[in-house]
Formats: sequence, C-alpha cells, structure tokens
Amino acid sequence: MTPRDRLRRGLVIPAHPLALNRERKLDEKHQRALTRYYVAAGAGGIAVGVHTTQFAIRDPKIGLFKPVLELAMEEMLKHDVVKIAGVCGRTRQAVTEAEIAKVLGYEVALLSLADLRKESVPALLDHVRSIAAMIPVMGFYLQPAVGGRILPYEFWRQFTEIEHVVAIKIAPFNRYQTIDVIRAVSDSGRAGEIALYTGNDDHILLDLLTEYDFGGAQMQIVGGLLGHWAVWTKCAVSQLASVKASGAKVSRDLLTLAQQITDSNAALFDPAHEFRGCIAGINEVLRRQGLLQGRWCLDPHEDLSPGQSEEIDRVCKIYPHLQDDAFVWEHLDEWLR
Repeated sequence: MTPRDRLRRGLVIPAHPLALNRERKLDEKHQRALTRYYVAAGAGGIAVGVHTTQFAIRDPKIGLFKPVLELAMEEMLKHDVVKIAGVCGRTRQAVTEAEIAKVLGYEVALLSLADLRKESVPALLDHVRSIAAMIPVMGFYLQPAVGGRILPYEFWRQFTEIEHVVAIKIAPFNRYQTIDVIRAVSDSGRAGEIALYTGNDDHILLDLLTEYDFGGAQMQIVGGLLGHWAVWTKCAVSQLASVKASGAKVSRDLLTLAQQITDSNAALFDPAHEFRGCIAGINEVLRRQGLLQGRWCLDPHEDLSPGQSEEIDRVCKIYPHLQDDAFVWEHLDEWLR
C-alpha cells in the first residue's frame, strides 16, 4: 500500500518532540523512547522535524536535523507507519532537506511555507513543485501566530493540481481558512486522491466529525497530524476510532469530548500567552509521564508561561479519560532500553 493510500484511510500522526538533557543536548535514549511509544500506541504515521521537534534543529550551530531524522527512522523502519519529514526554508534549503529525508527513507514531506511569507502565489507554487518533484508532499497551512502566513483559496486551488501532492495538513486555527482548503480540494475534483488532515489543535474532534459539502460530493477530514497528539497518543487513537465508528453521526457525548479536548489543548498550547509555551507544555506532560527527562527547549528562554503548569494540573485532574499514563508506565522500561 502506498503512502497516499495509507493516508487516505485516516491516521493518527503525532508531531514528534525533541528529547534534550539538562545541557540541552540531544537525549538519544529518550528520543528513541518517544518514537517507540508512538508506534506502540497505534499511531499510523509519525512526523519528524516539524514545529514540535523545534525548528532550531536546523541551525548549523545545533546541527540536529539529520541526526534526529536518522534516530526516528531507525525505529520506524521496524514498523508499518507513514514516515513524514518536516521540510521548510526557502527553495535551496527545502530541496536540501527533502534530499536528506528521501535518502533516509522518509516517504512524505510536510512542506512549510513559513519562510516565504512575502512571495507571490506563483512563486509559492513553483517552490512546491520543486519539492514535489523529489518526494510526495503534504501541504501545510500553518497558523500565523506561530510563524505561518495567510494562504488564499486561489493558492490552494492551484496547489491541488500538483501531481505529487498527497495530503494537506490544515492548521490555521481559523474556520474560514480551514474551509478555503477543503473547498479548493472539492473544486479540484481530487477529493479522492488528496487526504485532508486536521492540524487545528483547538478544534480536533469537531474537524474529524464534520462532513463538508460544497454542492457536490461530501468530504471529510480523515485524520490528524498534531502536536496535541504527541501526548496521550493511545487515547487519540481511540478517539479517531470512535469517530470512524460513529459514521459521522454526532452524539452529545462526542460533542462533550470535543470540548474537553480543546480545554486540555488550551493548557498545553498556551493560547493565553500567544502560544509561547506550546512546545514546553507538550514536553511537560511527557516529562511527567517519564518519556522525557525534562521540558527543556533548545532556546533557554522558551519555557512554560506563568500559570501554565497550574493549568496542566487542572486538566490532568478533571480529564483522566484523556490520558494514557497507565499505558506509558506499563511499557516505559522497555522503551527506554
């Protein structure tokens, strides 16, 4: 089965964090443990080198882009998961990253356009074509609050015509912009070829439950590639299974669950402080579970925001059904070997 076919089935795809030690150097043991956890939890794919992995791994002074991709690939090669590499930067850098990813065995590039904020739509499309000629592409609508840019319907409509586009991660955290992407895929006639994935961590379950209809065939967002799913991943797998089993019939229980997931995400992603603590928030939960030694980020100034730890305490206390602590603690020793 091709990566395109597997993506069309609808998968849980965690955005892989970066494990660091107290000196803010790569912690290989815990980095491998994270990958093993995602596989054991039932993730259908793993995305490495993305926002949650920290974009600074590409800094030549840090030099972790290739080593981190290599570590994850060594673990993923043992399993049937879709292997996704984050690719970003201007065209020269993006081509280099795509080449590294392809040589290492990655099957899809999650292509960020954040570094091309001032480029025209034709220039953006040329950039995408350069990468798609090398490796299948998953488009990425990243919210402006964390470095993305507004991408109009016209861009997405032309984007869908690029042959080796296999999926789109929709993550503008905005209903209007989310609809722009889905409508563009619908209008392209390629809804059966391009898989739609939510990256809207503030709207996860409702994105998955909604049937979209623009006067033609009905469409659905089939899975998610999410920073939120980097924690409590086994529960995320169960949630996606519940959505599929529901046949998109929305029960009150699912609507309540959607609200609880969004409330939890607010504690992790720190929208109260413009998402400054989002990576540290994910890392903090993994630290509490034992999957990371600490919540350290490459930037020593990047940490939890004031009050964020208390917010994480709150959601952990009131939503135990959203957490997979018992599963993690049962297997942690074997993942850390």
